[in-house]
Amino acid sequence: MRESARNDEEQLIMRSQHGDMQAFNLLVQHYQQTLYSVVFRMLGNPEVAADVTQDAFIAALRGIQSYRGGSSFRAWLLRIGTNQACDYWRRTQRRSAESLDAIVEEDDAHAPDLLSFLASTDRASNPEEVLLTRELQQAIQQGLQQLPLEQRVAVVLCDIQGLSYEEIAATTQTTMGTIRSRIARGRARLRKYLSQHAELLPNRYRHSKEDL
Repeated sequence: MRESARNDEEQLIMRSQHGDMQAFNLLVQHYQQTLYSVVFRMLGNPEVAADVTQDAFIAALRGIQSYRGGSSFRAWLLRIGTNQACDYWRRTQRRSAESLDAIVEEDDAHAPDLLSFLASTDRASNPEEVLLTRELQQAIQQGLQQLPLEQRVAVVLCDIQGLSYEEIAATTQTTMGTIRSRIARGRARLRKYLSQHAELLPNRYRHSKEDL
């Protein structure tokens, strides 16, 4: 974030902490799509994601006095949103989310760029590509839904939203080692799932499953 934009954001936060709803609404407008995208990737239902996102902003408004400058406001806000999404998921699931955090695997440095590329909807230039892009987005979303909740959160924040490991650790209030483990395990599972839908991938990724 540019220095001027950071200063503007800090001013909006300070005004919001003093009860200025117009300032808070500007923060909502700036982060609404980002927060909704994360929640939707976690829950997979657009209507539910919209409701949970709204609840997250309400919780942020109620708790904005607790935000302290010097840390990332985006990470603070995403922590609220992911917590709200996790709470909803756990309330609606009968079985506990699987935890594989004790298993640490080697990090895949190329996975973030690939998943970010595949998750983008800006590449389509003709009707056939539009259809394939839509189907690929559905496959990615279905693949994300197969991940244990903690892995899904970490992969979405890292590989789709582009947060650093430090920001994800702050957002999820866990350790860097745990984050690395969750991301490694989540990427491996997602690669395996997408390899079953190779016909939807761009040509350069179809021939080698190792590239997924």
